[in-house]
Amino acid sequence: MRHAPAPLPAKIPEILLVDDNRQGLIARKSLLQELGYNISTATSGDEALELFAKQNFDVVVTDYKMPRMDGIELIRRVRSAQPGARIILLSGFVEPLGLTEESTGADVVIVKSAGEVGQLTRSVKRMLSQPPARKPAGSAKGGTATRGREDAAIR
Repeated sequence: MRHAPAPLPAKIPEILLVDDNRQGLIARKSLLQELGYNISTATSGDEALELFAKQNFDVVVTDYKMPRMDGIELIRRVRSAQPGARIILLSGFVEPLGLTEESTGADVVIVKSAGEVGQLTRSVKRMLSQPPARKPAGSAKGGTATRGREDAAIR
């Protein structure tokens, strides 16, 4: 009697978390690991780009306000390298700065607040259940298609 081969285990989604606030990074990492995701962390945009160049991530979650490279610049560079990347932007400044999906190039913008945990987990689950949208590299505020091509090489 022949047995069907055992199904291959499902790939565990890989998520890159980027935030210069280590406490926030640790809290989000623990939350997402409890949901069964593999998590890599970076405390700067430059460190995130190094990890992004070495590994494929299913979702990138980045803070907006970071030294040297803010979240919008990181999104622009990630989109230059991989236009279909799934990206979530977190910020405590969403309302005052008018941060939206259109102005930042992110797929989802979440306000850092008491409701952040629920929004983040729902957004990650929803993004992983859908095929990636192909956003142009210059879709972030201040970015242009020309600038995206010039910066196509991640530094």
